[in-house]
Amino acid sequence: MKIVILGTAWPYRGGIADFNNRLAQEFISEGNEVKIITFTLQYPSFLFPGKTQYSPDPQPEGLNITRILNSVNPLSWIKAARSIRKEKPELLIVPFWMPFMGVSTGAVSRLAKRCGARRIAILHNLIPHEHKPGDRILSRYFIRSVDGYVALSESVLADIDLFDSKKPRTFCPHPLYDHFGAIASRDESIKHLGLDPAYRYILFFGLIRDYKGLDLLLKAYADSRLREMNVRLLVAGEFYGSSDKYFELEKELGLEGLIIWKNEFVPADDVRFCFGAADIIAQPYKTATQSGVSQIAYHFGKPMLVTKVGGLAEIVPDGKAGYAVEPEPARIADGLVDFFKNERLQQFTEGVMDEKKKYSWSKMTQAVRSLIG
Repeated sequence: MKIVILGTAWPYRGGIADFNNRLAQEFISEGNEVKIITFTLQYPSFLFPGKTQYSPDPQPEGLNITRILNSVNPLSWIKAARSIRKEKPELLIVPFWMPFMGVSTGAVSRLAKRCGARRIAILHNLIPHEHKPGDRILSRYFIRSVDGYVALSESVLADIDLFDSKKPRTFCPHPLYDHFGAIASRDESIKHLGLDPAYRYILFFGLIRDYKGLDLLLKAYADSRLREMNVRLLVAGEFYGSSDKYFELEKELGLEGLIIWKNEFVPADDVRFCFGAADIIAQPYKTATQSGVSQIAYHFGKPMLVTKVGGLAEIVPDGKAGYAVEPEPARIADGLVDFFKNERLQQFTEGVMDEKKKYSWSKMTQAVRSLIG
């Protein structure tokens, strides 16, 4: 089958680009011909809060990636649609992760309809974590441009009914992010990161945005019970927005010198060391649908603490692969204290290794195929 994926991909960085790269590789491994059409301009600079939009990593091997789409230039949308029609694919996959991007990709999907491809959206989110005026209008515009949906969480699957109740849809959980290399040992990881081996580590990983709840984790980490343990918090990720409130909170809570800040986007080659050093991965989100961080943790066999928001508790069964708790500092602290005090690492690691069997990329390609008849 000939397939086109329309959306962010290398040379752009981030979880959605990683997802599209890996999805293309899976379809190729199954004998399909795959082309990715991505951006020449993704976010205008004034809309992008990070340091750079580009990946420091080399292009993934074996991928056919063409940069055509400019998110704010309608002429490029016409060009991208013409390119798709020229390819004559049987399947057009259009990931959706935020309403702003749904304008350009939705327009291209509409313009490309004449090629006869079945147009399937992969929905990472449908209702944004951080709401803006006009979000629902833009989401509805995108939803009307495709023929079916794969939702990455049950909560997103339910959200589809807010916009459409007729088109076919299915749920398939986010597959493993298994492209970050082999598991690194704790000793190797501690040495690589320059950490003190006398401590055990909680990892908060990924871009730091308000909805991800790092402030809740800092308050939980200040719990006196954790302070009596040899436990340190490792924060590895780039701030999207001001970092002032977090450093002020660190000072206010008396945590200065107890948190290891790696305030930068983590290159792919270093991801395995961050997870290799950690005993448990904390995702104290205030809102969520699903999270790629969970799927990195599963790949590396790491227990998790997540909050009961969106689809996170669907992915991390409480008491088996870690903890699913209310998004409150006291409940987060209770979980972390239990983990370290009662030596749950081995128990939960075994649970993680069992659960991760559910999250293969072949299940994602099967879910897409199920919608194309």
